[in-house]
Order: sequence, then structure tokens, then C-alpha cells
Amino acid sequence: MKKIRISLAWQIVIALILGVLVGSFLHYSPEYRETLINNLLSPLGAIFINLIKMIVIPLVVSMLILGIANASHGQNVGKLGFKTIVYFEVITTVAILVGLFAANVFQPGAGIDMSSLTQTDISQYQQTTQEVSSHSHGLVNTILSLIPSNIFGSLTDGHMLPIIFFSVIFGVGLGSLAKETKKPLIDVLHAISETMFKVTHMIMLFAPFGVFGLIAATVANFGFASLLPLVKLALLVYGAIFFFIFVILGLVAKFCGFSIWEIIKILKDELILSYSTASSETVLPRLMEKMEAYGAPKSITSFVIPIGYSFNLDGSTLYQSIAAIFIAQLYGIDLTITQQIILVLTLMITSKGIAGVPGVSFVVLLATLGSVGIPLEGLAFIAGIDRILDMARTVLNVIGNSLAVLVISKWEGKFDTEKQKDYQIEMKEAA
Repeated sequence: MKKIRISLAWQIVIALILGVLVGSFLHYSPEYRETLINNLLSPLGAIFINLIKMIVIPLVVSMLILGIANASHGQNVGKLGFKTIVYFEVITTVAILVGLFAANVFQPGAGIDMSSLTQTDISQYQQTTQEVSSHSHGLVNTILSLIPSNIFGSLTDGHMLPIIFFSVIFGVGLGSLAKETKKPLIDVLHAISETMFKVTHMIMLFAPFGVFGLIAATVANFGFASLLPLVKLALLVYGAIFFFIFVILGLVAKFCGFSIWEIIKILKDELILSYSTASSETVLPRLMEKMEAYGAPKSITSFVIPIGYSFNLDGSTLYQSIAAIFIAQLYGIDLTITQQIILVLTLMITSKGIAGVPGVSFVVLLATLGSVGIPLEGLAFIAGIDRILDMARTVLNVIGNSLAVLVISKWEGKFDTEKQKDYQIEMKEAA
């Protein structure tokens, strides 16, 4: 009898559906809810997220050092870094403008009775914002934050930007050594990166359980009632994200000789997983692996994707611009063109200056709204559905960073079309 094998994508979809069903039951069964969330559902989700976090740093460090060391000298790295930042700034600025345009045209906050909305506690984000605001966060501070005073402290705290900076410098230094001197360390780094990919595949076996726990806990806590008064906002965010993926990124992909549909097909497992967990970090290892297999060189993949996780969050910036206008409309505040330009500039600077902060979208909004006179209390009205919106913007973040690797590889003239053709053949045979 032939053994039926269910693909990872379908396992995650099944876990997602079961999570919604179990969460819905628990939402209306308070006698079981707290016990099951605290002792089963939340731990399942936390275990999976922590397993992924466990492997991200060793994988990024080994791949980045290896890629830079094999690439050549430091001048090429500087040129790659400049092109990467320029691309990120252009795309994220377009994302902000798309969000502002959508919010101004469709006005999701107009005509809503605030008394019908549920307010959610956002004190945890306010505390984080106060901590961030106590430091000047801008271009200068971002540059300073790249340089670690203690690399082991950065590794312990999981601060990705200083880790990337150290890995690049280390890779340039390693690459400048004589071939016979650097070969043993390069072999070790290669073995580490290959081992971490194997560990990633092992961890992904637990992904359906993690998705089930995360979704069930979310639905059990919030239910669907909190979504109803904000359906227009949710639909607009999802619609704007779909527009950005298929029109904006689709045009960028086509201009560079790629198909956005093919990229989505390649990443279907990762997109389902990132949507379910609302975490782009959960798919970072497999994202790097697949983009390299598709034709992007290791030196660019290992450099662009980790940096993109801090500087190229298209979904997050698009959402932040819509949310800001939504809250203004909720309070009947009509922002002028000048105020909206200030909002764009503030979002551009703030979102880069505090990359990596927990609850970054809310923290960015709290740090930004005051600059154009929007009441910060308005965020409490949308906090209840933030998880549902976060799932969609995470998908855009993943697709945006995947395309960025391919675009910059083409820009650098290093994209391997033969590997791309081989990968396309494998996809057809697997279909």
C-alpha cells in the first residue's frame, strides 16, 4: 500500500484551520481557556519560535563570513552595501506612499463610532517607545549602532545589525589571507552552514505544531468580534498589500527578468508559515537556502536578506502609513499635504533607527504620530486586530526581501541563470 505523504504546506494549512477551530471553542469556553493557553498552546508556539531563533545567528554568521570571504576584496562589499541600501530606501518609500494613497482614497477611519470599538492595553509598547525615545534614533545613531563594542554581547542579545557588521569585517579580513591560511577556517564555516540547514529541516517538522499553538492562542484570546467594527481597515490593509505584491513588486520583478508568480510558487511553504506565525524570522534560514538554489550567489544572499530584515520591511511601513491616517480619520483630523510629507519622512527615519525592537510597528507608530498631532491613544483601538494585520504584512516582508536578493544579484551581474533553469526544471518535475 502506497504511503500518503502530506507536504509541509498542507500540514501548516491543516494546523492553521485546527488552530482557528480550537481557538474559537476556547474563546467561548473561559473555564478551559487560560489553562490550555498557558500550559499547552502558548508553549507550543514559543518552542517553535525559539527553535528558529536558536539557529538564525549561527546560520547568518557562517554564511555571511563565508560569502564575503569567497567574494573578493572589501571594495566590492562596499559597493554591494550601497546598492542594497539604495534599493531598500526606494522600495520602502514607495510602500509608505502606497499606504498613504490607499488610506486617503478609501478613508477606513471615516464614519466609525469610537464607542463601538474595543480598546486594548498598549502599555507594553508605550514603555518600549519611551526607552527608544530616550536615545536619538536617526541616521547617525543607526550607523553607530552597527558597530558592536562587544561582539559576544551582541550575539547574546541577538542584535542582528552589529552581528552583520562584524561578520562582514571578519569576512573581508579572512578573504584577504593567503589561500592555504584561510582554507581550514573556510571549510569549518562551510560545514557549519550546511549543518545549520540540516537542523533547519529538522526544526520544520515541528512547524505545524507551532502554528497550531500560535493561531489557537490568538483566536482564543481575541476571537473575531474585535475584527467586525474594523473590517474596512483590515480589508484595506490586505488589499494594499496584495496591490503592492502583484503590481509594484510584480513590475520590479518583470523589469529585472523575474516573475513574481514564480517567486511566490517557490516560497509557498515559507509564505504559509510566515503568515501563520506572523514572524518572518521563522523562514529566514529556508529563504536564504532557496534564493541561493534559485541562482543568487551566497555572498549576496547572506548579506542582503539579514539586512533586509531590519531595513526592508515593506509590509510594516505600508501598514504604518495606513494606520496613521486611519487614526487621524477616527478622530476627525484632516492632515494637510505638509503634515503627510512630515509623516513620510518621520516614518522613513524612525523605522530604520529602531529596527529589531519588539513590537516594532506599534513602537514606530507611537514614536511617529505625535509629530503630526495624531492622538497616541488611537492605537489602542487597533491593537486588538494587530495580529491579523501582522500576518499579512509579514508575507509582504518575506516576498520583498526575496525579490531584493534577486534584483541586487542581477544589478551586480552575478545572478546564475543556469541554476535558475535547473531549479525551474526541478519545480516542474515535482509538480
